[in-house]
Amino acid sequence: MVLRGAEILIKCLLEQGVDTVFGYPGVSILEVYDELYKHKADIRHILTAHEQGAAFAADGYARASGKTGVCFATSGPGATNLVTGIAAAFMDSSPVVFITCNVDDKLLGKDAFQEVDIVGISMPITKCSYLVDSADKIAPVVREAFALARAGRKGPVLIDITNNAASEKAEYEYISPDTAGSTGRLSPSYREKILNSSARPDGAAALDKAASMLYGAEKPLILCGGGVISSGAAPELQRFAEKNGVPVAATLMGLGSMPGDSPLYLGMAGVFGTSAANYALQSCDLLIAFGVRFSDRLIGSAEAFAPNASLIHVDIDRAEIGKNISAAHHIVGDAKAVLSKLCEHSSRGGNYEEWLQDIALHLPGDRQLLFPEKIIKEICRLAPDAFITTDVGQHQLWACREFDFTFPGQLITSGGYGAMGFGLGAALGVRAAFPDRQIVHITGDGSFGMNMNELGTERREKLPVITVLFENASLGLVRQNQRLKCGRRYSQTDLSANPDYIALAAAFGIKAERCKTAEEFTAAFRRAQKRGSGLLVCPVNKNDIIKPMLDKGRLKY
Repeated sequence: MVLRGAEILIKCLLEQGVDTVFGYPGVSILEVYDELYKHKADIRHILTAHEQGAAFAADGYARASGKTGVCFATSGPGATNLVTGIAAAFMDSSPVVFITCNVDDKLLGKDAFQEVDIVGISMPITKCSYLVDSADKIAPVVREAFALARAGRKGPVLIDITNNAASEKAEYEYISPDTAGSTGRLSPSYREKILNSSARPDGAAALDKAASMLYGAEKPLILCGGGVISSGAAPELQRFAEKNGVPVAATLMGLGSMPGDSPLYLGMAGVFGTSAANYALQSCDLLIAFGVRFSDRLIGSAEAFAPNASLIHVDIDRAEIGKNISAAHHIVGDAKAVLSKLCEHSSRGGNYEEWLQDIALHLPGDRQLLFPEKIIKEICRLAPDAFITTDVGQHQLWACREFDFTFPGQLITSGGYGAMGFGLGAALGVRAAFPDRQIVHITGDGSFGMNMNELGTERREKLPVITVLFENASLGLVRQNQRLKCGRRYSQTDLSANPDYIALAAAFGIKAERCKTAEEFTAAFRRAQKRGSGLLVCPVNKNDIIKPMLDKGRLKY
């Protein structure tokens, strides 16, 4: 059949099973929104307050649901407002297809109104960026984009469609995505690249060597990263750890891979990690890392990281092997496939009771919790199965350290890119994916100020979220580093002119309460749970800090 380009686009989204789109319209994308209007019974569009909020929401939707997120924006400033969200998805390997519309192809490069080369801008932060300048290219590009977003190491893809391509007509034929595998929709060059670099685990010899190294170790440690969650490998990871009796630490993006109450679980490793996890990293003689990219927030100093350990690095992306930390042995492949094979190859290689007892000396005992830590503990007690989204800062790290995550994907946070303002948009995306689940967004006043306008989206689109706001009138994590590294010269981190958050929430039609004690918070949180939404403002001492903290391999505070 012959259809307009915009019709072909919507048909292709329906082919891919898309039922939710996040976005913000504009003149250049009018054709697409007009066609979307005709399909509002099939595809729900969630209008955010800002394109960045739409990008974060599509990302949160993808991470929580396991589906590919979709985000629309118009040309020029609409497209560039997506860039932070695209980068956040790229750094955390989240599959999102971003679709923008540009000026007519005849106006490209002529500084037309709201023209921008979003393809060129986004190339470094996407798996691929496409410029579609004719209607007959839309269907094959959309199909390839969805396949590429999910193939190998997942990530964002951008499609920029010119005005004329959206309005022209071309032949369209429905093709079910089930008629070919995920790589079957890729061009030969992409298919070869994906299959050769990442898709299948290395052979039996590589697995045998990993098992042999484990048998010879006295102090082994498993480190799980975001790749474990992305591949759905948490059950295999737990089985492998328990079968061999090996302790497990997690990166920030790997939180939830191992149940928080497991006796083998040590908590988050890295600069702001737990004492037990970091002690184990410094003392282990074998480190087996699954889906970890060894960022600076994890390793601190490459020279001081796991100084006594041989490293086995398992990753789906060959480019990560040896990029930041050298490996004694590596296996390129999907974490789920590799762990399944390792479970078959390995059995308990040794008695690690002495090693586990040594680590246990560094597990936290009874200690005086800071107020924000008490609040996180209460959220965990009152909503243990809720999805937790965070912004970026001290509140994020308190949440990562104190909440006992029980399932993979429970934590939705901007780990690699550290995008302030991420959390509320992401929470709305999670809510869209799971209308019957509880969503708790944890934020700080610095991050909340970035995208608090999305409270309007929460109300208008009926996407209820409980937001817990730690208010310390400061850019807390920056201030903490100023205290450590700048002789307590607190330059431009004061936020004492914060708005009245209670009145602000009321203006958006959101119920808000101020909670000065843990007891007040518990009561207010229960009321918010009954409503399903609310803003709970918790005043925090600006001198409260995350501790312990690693700096160049040494503990601070």
